[in-house]
Amino acid sequence: MKVYVKNAETEVFDMTETIIRAKNVGYETENTLILKNINFEISKKDFVGIIGPNGAGKSTLIKILLGEIEGYTGDVEIRGKIGYVPQHDFIDKTFPISALEVVLMGLYKETGILRRFKKEHINRALEVMKILEIDKLKNRKVGKLSGGEYQRLMLSRALVSGPDILILDEPEAGVDKKGQKLFYNLMKKLNEEQGITVILVSHDISMIFSETNKVMCLNRTLHCHKNTSEMNRDDFKKIYSDSLEMLVHIDEPLKVVSRND
Repeated sequence: MKVYVKNAETEVFDMTETIIRAKNVGYETENTLILKNINFEISKKDFVGIIGPNGAGKSTLIKILLGEIEGYTGDVEIRGKIGYVPQHDFIDKTFPISALEVVLMGLYKETGILRRFKKEHINRALEVMKILEIDKLKNRKVGKLSGGEYQRLMLSRALVSGPDILILDEPEAGVDKKGQKLFYNLMKKLNEEQGITVILVSHDISMIFSETNKVMCLNRTLHCHKNTSEMNRDDFKKIYSDSLEMLVHIDEPLKVVSRND
């Protein structure tokens, strides 16, 4: 598979297991430091959760991995194709476009925007939609989809190109608990059965603990990157302010709250 390197003055490393590596990555704009000294490796089939407060640089780090930001320092090395599910999508839900047509948009890099889709492309899109249990919605207009259906539609669009790595930015936004659980079950299935490496940015810490096997604690720099089971109170103190506390497991939820609450 293709290896692409950002800021390519870096030593060669064994990519048989490591699929992403960041080395001394930093980024600032207009004298504002956003990321500093970010170092990590992600292996094939990892399911990684990225947590941190608002303004911690999570979205900036994701954009660097996606190649959407230039001018950062350090090196990023990636092996394989990336699929991406953004937090805020650009699709106008009032536009009369069908669910199938949205999934096919994930093949634009392969076909070009103005070229006609072949039968093989349509079959591929329908196959992905079937895996995510939305194939029966292929002709439904996007404005008629529920929050959970739309979420799976965006995931289908990201998966139709056959990525090795899937990056999701707060995918639980706007979806009820039942829909979230279904979505995360699908993510786990993709990770375990198809070997897709998953990177998930979320404020839902209880979900991170229940679904992922690795956690990255980010607040401008990377304060921890370890197995989910090894996380402790000190790790949270490094990324959340002193005015915040952890409420641990009342039924399922795990929340970060103010001491004044």
